[in-house]
Amino acid sequence: MIIVCEKCLKSYNLDENVVKEDGSKVSCSRCAHSFKVYPPDTDTQSNLELEDITISKKEHDIDNTFDKEAHMHKHPDLSIGPAGLDIGTSNIVAALDNGDLSQQLNAFFTVPESRITKQTLKSNKVNFFTHANKIYVVGNSSQGFANMFNTNLRRPIQKGFLNSREKIGVDVIKAIVNSIIDKAKVPGQKLCFIVPGEPLDGAGLSIYHESVLKKYISSLGYSAISLNEGLATVIAELQDHDYTGIGISMGGGMCNVCFSYLAVPVVKYSIQKGGDYIDKMTANAVGEAASTIKLIKEEGINLITDPDDGIVTALQIFYEELISELIESLKRASGLFFNTLKFPRPLPIVIGGGTVKPKGFLKLFEKKLESYLLPIEISEIIIADDPLNTSAKGALKVAISEI
Repeated sequence: MIIVCEKCLKSYNLDENVVKEDGSKVSCSRCAHSFKVYPPDTDTQSNLELEDITISKKEHDIDNTFDKEAHMHKHPDLSIGPAGLDIGTSNIVAALDNGDLSQQLNAFFTVPESRITKQTLKSNKVNFFTHANKIYVVGNSSQGFANMFNTNLRRPIQKGFLNSREKIGVDVIKAIVNSIIDKAKVPGQKLCFIVPGEPLDGAGLSIYHESVLKKYISSLGYSAISLNEGLATVIAELQDHDYTGIGISMGGGMCNVCFSYLAVPVVKYSIQKGGDYIDKMTANAVGEAASTIKLIKEEGINLITDPDDGIVTALQIFYEELISELIESLKRASGLFFNTLKFPRPLPIVIGGGTVKPKGFLKLFEKKLESYLLPIEISEIIIADDPLNTSAKGALKVAISEI
């Protein structure tokens, strides 16, 4: 039998007779990663077979396959309570009222279709579906393939909105969502999902995006509620401030901003630059793949210490550029609506999203903000407790409030 290391994707020929019926633990000779494999013909393995499901007959009529046991294992323990769902450019996160969180990369990688490849992916609990003689590896599993081939992942969402250049993108999103949440357990179960704000210089981009997602979520049996991403940040973090302040979500594809007064959005918008922009510009500057830059960034960098190599130098430069553009947008937005923004007290700024995770981000943001004179007074700057999951948690709070 053929097995593949789930971390580095090195393949091996393994004598199936040495594998126990309930599975055997093996160690990769390349990366030393340990993982469990199963014999191909036991009852245990039969439970791991991927079931064929149809994602969208009208659009593509494609067969989608998921490892049944892995699929069930990846689902949180979904109760009949409400849920929050953040379908972002980089990640898809589900938050449930029992405290469970589930996250997958919102990305995919294609490889040529073959029976042996499908069998190997099945045995290694890789989420995928097939279409037009290609295998679409989706979610977290896709990152290993991008690393192996030193290339970039493909994204069904670009700069915060559905990617019009990826015709199968909606089906990819459905496949990933299906791996982290089940259909509604009871009719009308509340699910609040995140939608981006309209770009400052754009028009109509959010209407199609929101409508497609709402239609799909409703098809799962949920009562779907949309929530602006910037407002979700406020709802998640500013309860002690009566949900009054400026919420900023710095994601992979964009930065969302919302001026909120008592949980009512006064001004909301987005700029179509985020973590992906930083990765891309850094990659272009140093001659590396953007996916490689993303991994280096996530492994841990410091934005305010002296850089020790060219990659960190470039990351610092483009972080500063993005923060400056974001603060400039705050100045522009608050200036445009200055006559209507009569807040009774100085406003806190709360910032969430995966892009804020590097060390030194808060100090860098504070330093940049000091060089701008805003029409409104800022009381403090707060980094969300759990930046990557802030939007989903805000959505969950709204879903709970709708019961």
